[in-house]
Amino acid sequence: MELLKDLTLILLATTVVGHYCTRIGIPAVIGQLLVGVLVGPALLGWITLSHSLESFAEIGVIILMFIAGLESDLQLLKRYLKPSVLVALMGVLIPVIGTYAVGMLYNLGTTESLFISVIFAATSVSISVEVLKEMNALNSQEGTTILGAAVVDDVLAVIILSVLVSTTGTAVGESAAQSSSLLLTTIEQVIYFAAIYFVVRWLAPYMAKIGERLMIPMGPTLMAIILCFGMAYVAELVGLSDVVGAFFAGIAISQTSARSTVDRHIEPVGYALFIPVFFVSIGLNMDFNGLGKQLGFIVVLTIVAVLTKLVGAGSGAKLAGFSWGSATAVGAGMVSRGEMALIIAQIGYQAKLMSPVRYSAIVAAIIVATLLAPFLLRWTMDRVHRHDVDRSKIRPAD
Repeated sequence: MELLKDLTLILLATTVVGHYCTRIGIPAVIGQLLVGVLVGPALLGWITLSHSLESFAEIGVIILMFIAGLESDLQLLKRYLKPSVLVALMGVLIPVIGTYAVGMLYNLGTTESLFISVIFAATSVSISVEVLKEMNALNSQEGTTILGAAVVDDVLAVIILSVLVSTTGTAVGESAAQSSSLLLTTIEQVIYFAAIYFVVRWLAPYMAKIGERLMIPMGPTLMAIILCFGMAYVAELVGLSDVVGAFFAGIAISQTSARSTVDRHIEPVGYALFIPVFFVSIGLNMDFNGLGKQLGFIVVLTIVAVLTKLVGAGSGAKLAGFSWGSATAVGAGMVSRGEMALIIAQIGYQAKLMSPVRYSAIVAAIIVATLLAPFLLRWTMDRVHRHDVDRSKIRPAD
C-alpha cells in the first residue's frame, strides 16, 4: 500500500511540475529532479527511497536508455566513434585530476581522494538523453557523440573502479581474490561487446520475426523488452552498467522491421510510469542533515566536477574537429553524474574507500551537478542551433 501512495504522489507531482516547466521553457526533467528533493528526506520527508521505488527507478533508466538506442542512428554512431573515444578519454582524465586535487586540498588522503576522482569521472547521460529528445537533437553530431562517449566513459569508469577496489578495498571480499578476478572481468566485458555484433546481426532480427508471428497482443514489443532486460542483466553480470546493455538492445532493435512498432509501444509505458520515478529517485537521495559544516567542500567539489567535465569532454570534441560551440555542447552533455556516480559512491562506501562523514557531502555534490547539467546542455545546444540558423541565412554575394 505504501508503494501505491508513493507512486500516486510522484506521478501527480511530476505531471503538474513537468507541465509548468515546459510552459516556461525549462526541461521537464529538472522539475522531476526537484520533485524528488521536495517530497524526499531533504525537505518535506513524504517519501523515502524504498527498495520497491529503487526497482521502479532501475527499470525506468533501463527503458530510457533502450529508447535512446532505439532512436539512435547506427551509421552516425559509427561515424562519430573517434570523437566519442576522444571525448570519453579527456572527459575522464581531466575530472580525475581536478577532483583528486580537491580531495588532497581538503586533506582526505590519497586513497579517498583517488576514489572521489573515480566517482566524478563517471558520466550518466540519461538526463542528457531526455533533454536532447525534447530538443529533437538526439541524432545531431553533438547528441550522437555524447551517446557514444557515454558508453566508452562507462567502461573506463568500471575498469578504474575495479582496479581501485581490488587493490585498496577492505570490505568487499578479499583483495587478492578480487585482483585475480580483474583480468577475468575484463575478458568477460570484451566478449560482451563482441557479442553485441551477433545480437545486432542475427539475434534481434530473429526475435523480431518471432514477435510478429506470435498470436498475442504486442508480440514484437514483448520480444524487444525481453532482449532489453536480458542484455541489461548480462551487462551487470560482467561488471558493466545495465544501461549499457539496454542502450545496445535498443540499437539492435532499431535495425529490424519492428523498430517503429516497438518505439510506438514502449514510450507510453516508460514515460507514463517508470521514467518519472527514476528522475524523482535521484532527488530522493538528497539529505541536508549535517551538510552545513561541509558546505564549502560541497560547493568547491561541485564547481570542479562541472568545470572539469565541461572542459575535459569539450576539449576532446575540439580535438576531434568540432567547432567551439559544438564542443562546449558535448562537454555540457557529459556533465551529469546521476545514477552512475551514486552507484560508484555506494560501492566505494561499502568497500571503506571513503568516510561516512564525506559520503553525504559527495552525494549532495553529485545531485547538484546533475541538477545543473540540463540547464547547461539546453543553453549550449540553443547556441549551436542559433549559430546554425544564422549561418544558413548567409548567402554568397552575387
